[in-house]
Amino acid sequence: MNSGIIFLDKPLGWTSRRAVNEIVRLFSSSLSGSRSGSRSARVKAGHAGTLDPLATGMLPILIGEATRFADFGLGASKTYQFTFDLSYQTDTLDCEGEVLCRFEGMDFLDQQQVRDVIHAFAGPMEQIPPAYSAIRLDGKRSHELARKGQSPQLAARPVNIETIRIDAVQLPSVTLTVTCSKGTYIRSLARDIADQLHGGGCVTMLRRLSMGDWPESLMVDFETLSDQPHNFTMPMTQWLRGFAQCELDDSGARRFVQGQRIPLRLSLSGDGYAEGDLVQVIFRQTLLGLALVRAGTKALVLQPEKVLPSAQQALKNVTGEK
Repeated sequence: MNSGIIFLDKPLGWTSRRAVNEIVRLFSSSLSGSRSGSRSARVKAGHAGTLDPLATGMLPILIGEATRFADFGLGASKTYQFTFDLSYQTDTLDCEGEVLCRFEGMDFLDQQQVRDVIHAFAGPMEQIPPAYSAIRLDGKRSHELARKGQSPQLAARPVNIETIRIDAVQLPSVTLTVTCSKGTYIRSLARDIADQLHGGGCVTMLRRLSMGDWPESLMVDFETLSDQPHNFTMPMTQWLRGFAQCELDDSGARRFVQGQRIPLRLSLSGDGYAEGDLVQVIFRQTLLGLALVRAGTKALVLQPEKVLPSAQQALKNVTGEK
């Protein structure tokens, strides 16, 4: 399988970019039949949902043509487990930064007070992202400005803490598991909880357990993946499971790969589609791309949105055309 998705369990210390590079080397070597990874066999890859080097856990790596669908397979929610230390804080809000201040007496906080403050953070809120983040200000990343000694002024943004569970309170450290909306910064959440307790809130451990409704059980560590790389590759149709499938006949498939509108009467999947639906276009169990259901002159039509580069060849392979 030359295209698909890997749910990598990202190791501690790896950047998301390094994770992609390692996957590229692994699959390029697999395709070329050697460990050298010839240039002609080099695969394309990218990731969905960045993880900092400090963080471990779920990092979807999209391989080959799956990179065209990076924004389509993820739900809004993400689940994290993390530990923060109330006794100190750093400039990056995690243990990789420089210590800015320390807080005495955090070992002796009332544990019920700690629990009450934490539970109060469940629900929607306005959250200020960390200065050390990838948010752009006037075309520059916020973390680039912060590293130059500047103080980026980031606006608060709406986020939602859907669930919050206390796993351990071993003061001055606290471990939580939260499910939160896209755009939530765990470092900011730890900071804000600690502020309410007049402490630091430095994140010392962060692990992403799941994204959307993709479960933790899908993750594979790099060592296991290296032994059998293709056994853990999810097909693109499963990544796009949130979109209905529309199967086309020979005529409709030809028109789709040529970028032409297709009357839905040429679909073999029947009706049940509504204007504005985005659907997977399937021809004899092969994914050709995505199409948007739009209103035609007399009936609904499929407007090609993403036609895979391999669609033309796939059509020829199935039909036997030259």
